[in-house]
Amino acid sequence: MIRRNAAILAILAALAFSLFSCRKGIIPAEISGVRIKPYDTATFNYVFVEAVKLKLMGNGGDALKLLEQAVRINPGSDAAYFQIAQILLAQDDIRNARKYALSAWNIDQHNFWYMMMLAGTYYQEKMLDSAIYFYEKAVKDYPEREGLKITLANLYSEDRKFEKAAGIFNELDKRYGINENYSAGVVKNLMWAKKWDEALIRAQELLKQYPDVILFNGLLAEIYRGKNQPEKAMEVYMTLIERNPDNPGIQLAICDFLIEEKKYDDLSEILNTVLINNRINREEKVSLFARMIENPEIAIAGGNRIILSVMVLEAAYPDDDLILLLRPELLAAQGNKERAASRLEEIITKRPENYYAWEKLMFLALEKGEFKKLEELAAECSSRFNRSFIAKMLYATAATENGKYEVALEESRKAGILAGSNEEMLLQVLTLEADVYYRTKQFEKAFSTFDKALEKNKSDITLLNNYAYYLAEQNLRLKEAEEMSKQVIEKEPGNHTFLDTYAWVLYKRGKVKEAEKIMKNILESAEKPDAEYYEHYGYIMKKRKKCKDAIESWQKALNLDPEKTQLNSEIENCKR
Repeated sequence: MIRRNAAILAILAALAFSLFSCRKGIIPAEISGVRIKPYDTATFNYVFVEAVKLKLMGNGGDALKLLEQAVRINPGSDAAYFQIAQILLAQDDIRNARKYALSAWNIDQHNFWYMMMLAGTYYQEKMLDSAIYFYEKAVKDYPEREGLKITLANLYSEDRKFEKAAGIFNELDKRYGINENYSAGVVKNLMWAKKWDEALIRAQELLKQYPDVILFNGLLAEIYRGKNQPEKAMEVYMTLIERNPDNPGIQLAICDFLIEEKKYDDLSEILNTVLINNRINREEKVSLFARMIENPEIAIAGGNRIILSVMVLEAAYPDDDLILLLRPELLAAQGNKERAASRLEEIITKRPENYYAWEKLMFLALEKGEFKKLEELAAECSSRFNRSFIAKMLYATAATENGKYEVALEESRKAGILAGSNEEMLLQVLTLEADVYYRTKQFEKAFSTFDKALEKNKSDITLLNNYAYYLAEQNLRLKEAEEMSKQVIEKEPGNHTFLDTYAWVLYKRGKVKEAEKIMKNILESAEKPDAEYYEHYGYIMKKRKKCKDAIESWQKALNLDPEKTQLNSEIENCKR
């Protein structure tokens, strides 16, 4: 079996080489007015074919190394650049893939596949003008490929170049009349241009010939919605479902429509029909629930009915770890975090290998501030999934909050190893370690760690906020702390935690009126009372010689957090 696979790969590699061997990149040639220097053809051919073999076997990393060697041997090989681009694109490295595809295209500017790859990468990153540029070139070089014209027209529409799109569609119209392949693009172009009446006429003409095509009926429904006639849109879907009661595409289209129109009761009625339809695949069912999770309004309106629906899905896929997570996600979206946590605990008890259930349960504990529970969960999860950076960071975070600083530093050290050269992950590790050093009164070490973190990212708002707060607490570099904190609130002006830091820094700088104004706004607009806010407001009021207000604020802080015993002496001192 192994020999047979090797033989097949050898044939494929030979075929790939034969496709490229006659190209100008393989032999010395004159390209774009620049003469390529002679090179060792035999060596290049060997390296290139070996690279293609490795690529076909799925070994992209080693293939890349050989292909890089190939372009060093022959920098004029567009084929080698294109092979590199294909591997990088498969690895989701779009920008570098495009760089190599451009190198290939610069050598052969009429190659269809190079242009298509470049257009595709630009489109993926929403760079429509560049995608259009390469489609225009492809249409010019390959006028017989009418599919290119249709795609170009659709790109024009998406880029709001409606007249250009209409020009292509009109040309096709004259040649073929109403056509299933491109007439939908005509209607969409009119819709995007908000020419609803014209779009309606074209859609109705289209449906006379193709009455049961879901796409065309969907366009008609969208036109009615654009004309603010949702009842007519619903009629379109109801007619479709009556004609085709089990059609999966129609059922999903109705669900999408009901979600967008916020008709949640009607959605609940059709949901179970969708879930038991074996012609609708798992991915589409999961995607439907994902849309509901993303919109808490739907999840809340659905109530227990939507929970029962997801349980129907669980029964159909009892061992599917992703589907098992939908119920706790919906419960959390409904604001029922206790039930969500309880369900996640059930999942990890029955299926302890479900890492994502562990992760979601840990984040719920973190969100609720249950650090003892978080430490227990993270310790076990970190042991079970020893390569999880998140588990180790959550373990370190919980240990920090529980005063177990040696454990916190050890777990952050392990997380740092897992982070490798990932700057963002290393930044999180350094931020946490700086916090631990500060809490253990190793101030110099804390601030030097903050400085190391800033070298990696000078604009991380959590890092800047924490650094500014700790500097203010120690009455150090207060002007610098104010600049840091101001930078943070400029990016997130509505974040109460960051505003509290800014107010505290201003208080330390003696800008008490400004600090008072900020803290007053925080206390008036906070969703729930916070002991830290009342404590800070009390100190500000004391500085403003408003002892009555200071005492009242401190007493509120003590009611919320009785462990702030130092405030009792502040209250007594203020009474004198």
